[in-house]
Amino acid sequence: MEKDPLKDLNDKPVVETVQAIPAPSGESTLIDTDYVIGQDNIKGQFSFALDIHGKVFSISAITILLFVFLTLALQNDVAPLFGALRGWLTANLAWFFLGAANIFVVLCLALIVSPLGKVRLGGMDAKPDYSYLGWFAMLFAAGMGIGLMFYGVSEPMSHFSAALGGTASEAGARTDWAPLGAAAGDVEAATRLGMASTIFHWGLHPWAIYAVVALALALFSFNKGLPLSIRSIFYPILGERVWGWPGHVIDILAVFATLFGLATSLGLGAEQAAGGIDYLFGITANNTSKVLLIVGITGIALLSVLAGLDKGVKRLSELNLGLAILLLGFIIVVGPTLAILTGFFENLGAYLQYLPALSNPIGREDANFSQGWTAFYWAWWISWSPFVGMFIARVSRGRTVREFLIAVLLVPSLVSVLWMTALGGTAIDQLANGFTGVQDAALEIQLFTMLGQLPLASITSFIGIILVIVFFVTSSDSGSLVIDTITAGGKVNAPVPQRVFWVCIEGVIAIALLLGGGLVALQAMAVSTGFPFTIVLLVGCISIVKGLMSEPR
Repeated sequence: MEKDPLKDLNDKPVVETVQAIPAPSGESTLIDTDYVIGQDNIKGQFSFALDIHGKVFSISAITILLFVFLTLALQNDVAPLFGALRGWLTANLAWFFLGAANIFVVLCLALIVSPLGKVRLGGMDAKPDYSYLGWFAMLFAAGMGIGLMFYGVSEPMSHFSAALGGTASEAGARTDWAPLGAAAGDVEAATRLGMASTIFHWGLHPWAIYAVVALALALFSFNKGLPLSIRSIFYPILGERVWGWPGHVIDILAVFATLFGLATSLGLGAEQAAGGIDYLFGITANNTSKVLLIVGITGIALLSVLAGLDKGVKRLSELNLGLAILLLGFIIVVGPTLAILTGFFENLGAYLQYLPALSNPIGREDANFSQGWTAFYWAWWISWSPFVGMFIARVSRGRTVREFLIAVLLVPSLVSVLWMTALGGTAIDQLANGFTGVQDAALEIQLFTMLGQLPLASITSFIGIILVIVFFVTSSDSGSLVIDTITAGGKVNAPVPQRVFWVCIEGVIAIALLLGGGLVALQAMAVSTGFPFTIVLLVGCISIVKGLMSEPR
């Protein structure tokens, strides 16, 4: 799900192009405000340059540092607390997360077919910055990341195994698969149920979440002339108060959501990279090795920040995307090719068939699936939304709302269907042919166990490790830019030391959460920060409609 939002396909740093957001082309409804980006910032030349929004930066930084200190100091005590927190939030708020995500999907679909879909981002005469091919390629890249690497095999296998037994599972717990019906003993039915459930978590709903944030940012920046920041979305509701404490709170919530969403992904990346290294080289995957991995990879991200947006980082990002496509193509060719190709359409059909039952927010009896999987995913995607949404907004100027939403919803969703079908379908095929190794393996090494049954296993497993590590680096580097922009009052050219600070903080949070409870702690904080930001996005939906209604079309 992470494309490096620091660069576009023409290798031009986005940070350079967004410093002065272009004025709308042609007729548009600008918002008249006296606010100037950075007017409330604290600036100075101490031992290093400083340009921060005093309130947003200080509250965010102090709160995060205090959280890290307490988590590391009370490791033995916080682990059960994180587990209880995650369980309480998902058990009591699953309906809220599911209902909110449904609202985002319905809003996007309604805008596609409504007259508001004719509004052009950037003004009536705005021209797209990128060709369809380049634009689609960037949307494709935005959908590829640590999450797809970690769950590409493990989630289809988990749901298939659960459906085959007529149950839904999460972390070993089991309950009835109520919304979909039991598929006990029926391999074909279990495959359909398992793949439909997986695609549900990587299809329309997460991309609708990203689309809402991206559309709002693009509309209020490119059409209304406001800063490219989360608080700008709420101008139709708050007016000039958006530059005061209400806006500060919105930006602080965005910082918390993005930081813990990133920390969750970085923690998953460390788990999988350590598991892959253990599988391939026999180096034990324990907390020490995971911490060393996070420190080492954060160090690489730190070097990329200090070096600037140089060709080395650009080439690394291009290499990563190329390796992902190569790995996918390799699995399709040497794996069960016919089953993957036919399965793509069958799984897509199963997803559409079971979509109403899977997205139902009330009366669910499959608690471990709807709470343990779906509620966590929606909170995680929402916490990622400022990060991915800002990138999507940046590359979508000149598109109509209709073509923007169609592309953002459909292109990455179809790529996710193909990815899950290829990786998960291959693992399920191996199980159907008698190999139980993937099913029995820990989640973080199921990808490598599946690759181990294909030709060139050592090479492809090593490529898998490299992919996870480089996604880690680009996510940390890119995420630090987004967080720094928010805490610098909307400035995208803030001093480098501030980005260095946030890169380090991202790594420290991931370490603290791993040591303070592992995967459960990571998921707990993603859900915790996703909840208040979900409320922010729901209110933001009203702003989107009001903003679009005021635009010429």
